[in-house]
Amino acid sequence: MRLSRVKAKLNRGEPVLITCCHFTDPSVYELVSLMGFDGIWLDVEHHSTSGETAASLMRAARVGTSDIIARPAKGEFMRMGRLLEAGAQGIMYPRCESAEEALELVRWAKFAPEGERGVDGANGDNPYCCMPMPEYLKTANDHTLLIAQLESPNALEQAEAIANVPGIDVLMLGPGDLSVIAGIPYQFDHPLITDAYRRVSEAAKNTGKWWGTVSSTPKHTQMLFDMGAKFICHGCDLIMVKQGMERIQERYASLGFTFDNRLIAEAEELKSQS
Repeated sequence: MRLSRVKAKLNRGEPVLITCCHFTDPSVYELVSLMGFDGIWLDVEHHSTSGETAASLMRAARVGTSDIIARPAKGEFMRMGRLLEAGAQGIMYPRCESAEEALELVRWAKFAPEGERGVDGANGDNPYCCMPMPEYLKTANDHTLLIAQLESPNALEQAEAIANVPGIDVLMLGPGDLSVIAGIPYQFDHPLITDAYRRVSEAAKNTGKWWGTVSSTPKHTQMLFDMGAKFICHGCDLIMVKQGMERIQERYASLGFTFDNRLIAEAEELKSQS
């Protein structure tokens, strides 16, 4: 099986940078992986990507060096197993609320004796029945990366207990959901959010685990580094394409070109109704 680049770099004390791909064209995954990003965030919590499509995207990424960090929906433990079998190096588990839930994550992601993950071996992770099973089982347990996302005030209260669960590697703060649940939607400079960084950082430090979050700029990332973060998520192919198209429109509008931008029209309509 392909070992986790992310986990290896974290073990060496190096920071890691992953980026998110929303599009389901395998060439995007191939491109990003060939460019050498540490990992690709494959989100099947919020997107309609099927298991078959996810497997094809992972297959395309294998030509390069990027890990696949797959995020199933909360409680989708059986789907999580299929994502690992298709070749994901890590699982990003959303809305982890307690040590008990973190234990379930480990239970379904690790083979015995560390967990109860079902054995197959005929998919891309073994790969394809080519690796002796005893060695494969141990390697999978040692190198699969497990990330518990903390995305609510309650999860922050349980951060150290979650981090203390054997098998959990990374605590990841989810500021978007946290801000919405806390009643301060997308106010990322709110004291509750800045305090959340501190609390997750302390929980990771006290338990010897890594932590990280999403970051919008190098300046913000440096602030996270100063707090001990090592796992950084930045960027999204969909946003990059959108911003690129907006830039074209800005540059060419001065030449007299006009655009019937339905996205802006819909956003303005929603704002007028709120």
